[in-house]
Amino acid sequence: MHVDRTGLLRVGFAGALTAASAGLVTRGARAAGGLGDGDLAQARIVVAVELLAAAFYTRVLDAKLFRGDAEKDLRRALFNEQEHYRSVGDILTGAAQPVAQPGDFDYGFPAHAFGSRGVAVELGVELESGFLGTYLGAVDAASDSYLKTTFARIACSEAEHLSVLARLHANRSVGLSFPELLDESHASAFLDTYLT
Repeated sequence: MHVDRTGLLRVGFAGALTAASAGLVTRGARAAGGLGDGDLAQARIVVAVELLAAAFYTRVLDAKLFRGDAEKDLRRALFNEQEHYRSVGDILTGAAQPVAQPGDFDYGFPAHAFGSRGVAVELGVELESGFLGTYLGAVDAASDSYLKTTFARIACSEAEHLSVLARLHANRSVGLSFPELLDESHASAFLDTYLT
């Protein structure tokens, strides 16, 4: 079943970590049954973020633009995004909510985005900045303490990804002292740029 982005997010809009943390994922799935509409909306939007992130890292790796440590870091980032997706997906499943799948969206990356290292990394910095901002906004908006903790932990991982990409882009792995957070409307506008 194809779910269009607007319909999926309208259901509750805009809204654990590793397989080794099975206890956290299980606890999250149990807690999900009691989540309110606002928390479920935050979970929905970050699922869309994770699908976009996985699509980006898959395309970068398929383009074979990087070798050595850079390629290893990008592969690890893809692995992280897939685990984030499963973790938040389990929260939605535990609340008997649909979980968006990779085929539910068309990914609108700019033309030639994966034609050179420089262009791909610049796009990656833009995307990871948006991913981090979306998670920070979700931490701010979520009311459930488990969800806040899960989103905060994932935000830390997204910040690591941004650091890797910033180093590849401008040889600077430490960035802003206070990254911007994106509220639901800004996160939605960010996703609208890349998901249809």
